[in-house]
Amino acid sequence: MTPCEISWFSALCDDDYEFLGVPDPLLRSSFEHCRDIVLQAETAGYDNILLPSGYALGIDTTAFASAMAALTRRIRLLMAVRIGESWPPQLARQIASIDRMLGLAGSGLPRLTVNIISSDLPGETLDSAPRYARTVEAMQILRSLLNGEHLNHDGEFWKLDLDPPGITTSTGRCPPLYLGGLSPAAREAAAQGCDVYLMWPDTLEGVRGIVADLRDRAARHGRMLRFGFRVHVVVRETEAEARAAADRLLSRLDAATGEAIRAKSLDSQSAGVARQAELREAADKQEGYIEPNLWTGIGRARSGCGAAIVGDPDQVLAKLEAYRAEGIDAFILSGYPHAAEADLFARHVLSRIDHAPLAMA
Repeated sequence: MTPCEISWFSALCDDDYEFLGVPDPLLRSSFEHCRDIVLQAETAGYDNILLPSGYALGIDTTAFASAMAALTRRIRLLMAVRIGESWPPQLARQIASIDRMLGLAGSGLPRLTVNIISSDLPGETLDSAPRYARTVEAMQILRSLLNGEHLNHDGEFWKLDLDPPGITTSTGRCPPLYLGGLSPAAREAAAQGCDVYLMWPDTLEGVRGIVADLRDRAARHGRMLRFGFRVHVVVRETEAEARAAADRLLSRLDAATGEAIRAKSLDSQSAGVARQAELREAADKQEGYIEPNLWTGIGRARSGCGAAIVGDPDQVLAKLEAYRAEGIDAFILSGYPHAAEADLFARHVLSRIDHAPLAMA
């Protein structure tokens, strides 16, 4: 297997806790707190870091990425952009500008990567199929403009005839585009337009099926995809300590608070969220494990990515390697609190896995 990309997560959307569901003023999203997570991840040796985006919950991601460009030297930034809030030619100029600020890593690879979110315009709701059709158009527009090509686009959502922006990326090419989503429309959008298909936690069998399906869909469009896996981690020196740490995360959560947290998320009705709930329902009722070392309890207080790899360093490493064997090329990890868990994973596991920034063919 080629090296996998190991990314961490900066909590721009008020998603940092010592106890899930219990707000902590010291862990609220702020420039300083999120900056420190990025700088810690760079120092610890992570390859990339996800900068999430949420209209109601967090800091503006493009503005934050611009600031991080001046403060980091090596780590890549996986900048989330919400298509429903964007005009693609302006977004292309923002991406090119931030890419230039970041420059190239020592490997010669671009330091900016882009997480495409198929979002609505705040206050409006578009059905899944047209929303992902709009996302496909946006990726086509971004790829043409950021590849330095004249754009002549006659689509359902945008009709554009214009030259690329005057500023180019550091490579003169579009940065890698990462996209997630489990619905048929999302899978087709990924097959047509992204470079890395992202998935939330699932069993090894579930991952195997998703990878096979997306490879088939991409092949029908004459394309190949890489695969990313977004999951939480809880790693301690022993399995008993890891399980105890996982239980402690939920020790102050009541059912009503957890349900309210899940319901307020903008993606609470998505196919991906439904799959996370399905895994949670199928898990062991006493402990919350759906298969060895994959714990679904974290989804009781979180919409979206709702499971964690829990275990000692050998178990966590083995689980990641098992996912790699199923075709996963990149991992986006997180834990609570994010800074503390980033340090624990780096000390116990990161140095033992063959990892490097993901290179596109």
